Amino acid sequence: MTNFQIPALNKTSAQVLNHKINHKTKPLGALGRLEELALQIGMIQNTLTPQLSKPTMLVFAGDHGIANSGVSPYPQAVTAQMVLNFLNGGAAINVFARQHGFALRVIDAGVNHQFEPHPNLIDAKIGMGTANFLQRPAMTQIQCQQALTIGTELARKKIASGCNVLGFGEMGIGNTSSASCLMSVLCGLPIKQCVGRGTGLDDAGLRKKTEILKQAIQQHSLDKQDAMRVLATFGGFEIAMMAGAMLGAAEQKTLLLIDGFIASAALLVAAKLQPNIVDYCVFAHCSGEAGHRKLLDYLGAKPLLDLGMRLGEGTGAVLAYPLVLAAVNFLNDMASFESAGVSEKTA
Repeated sequence: MTNFQIPALNKTSAQVLNHKINHKTKPLGALGRLEELALQIGMIQNTLTPQLSKPTMLVFAGDHGIANSGVSPYPQAVTAQMVLNFLNGGAAINVFARQHGFALRVIDAGVNHQFEPHPNLIDAKIGMGTANFLQRPAMTQIQCQQALTIGTELARKKIASGCNVLGFGEMGIGNTSSASCLMSVLCGLPIKQCVGRGTGLDDAGLRKKTEILKQAIQQHSLDKQDAMRVLATFGGFEIAMMAGAMLGAAEQKTLLLIDGFIASAALLVAAKLQPNIVDYCVFAHCSGEAGHRKLLDYLGAKPLLDLGMRLGEGTGAVLAYPLVLAAVNFLNDMASFESAGVSEKTA
């Protein structure tokens, strides 16, 4: 088991940061959520002048055996096809990453395809997709640990190159099923409250998906306190590797941009292993996927955006980044009452 040591945020720094925020040329609290973001980022970096450096989106890709049980309207081959789309620059995440100055790296955590080498592809393949968890655990405990460890090392390497903002996205046909099961078991919620339409199921498809996942959860009968076993049973290689990367990034006091439902499910696992990780997270948006809002509520998260998106790929995280940047910029560049010669409130 990888031992993570994620430090609690320095509460003392909150006092001096709040003093700086409150003495900007504005009424108290007038910048709302941006003030909360500025405080959080300043505490993460333990400074009054935080900086955002080399923002990078990590998109983890993997295939899922459960996809062969009819939980998605798309065939498993779409995972590999979309990875190639990412590498060719044609997906939504490519468009938004270019717009907002993000480096984009795609991690093959376990796609059922052998890719040619590409400068933006990281080959970290654990296997050619997970097993069908309707029949047996998706991965072995050894594979699960391997995925976590590789994810941690990927994050550490990226941070060592000067990056201090990491976004997390994913691609994997069937991974909403994995995320729904992880949420149901770890949060202690009925699967019906956690399942959505994924890549576009109709009503009959949604009913079928719900019944299949309910059956899988019942037959494995897991202890929700054993997050590693729950992850190995229902997770995907990309979800496990993403959870490891999140843990490794938070350990290095890096800001985490959490995308949608699947990324939040990976964070849920990470938070079960190291609860302090949530303090390092900015929750970008509330997905249109049915269970996401309940999952955010469980994590005590307040998403920045609610655009009805449910694409994944890290798109919501990149779209929220300008708000994060605005929070840092006002903290660093906005005048104080004293420096601007503006009178403060007197009563």
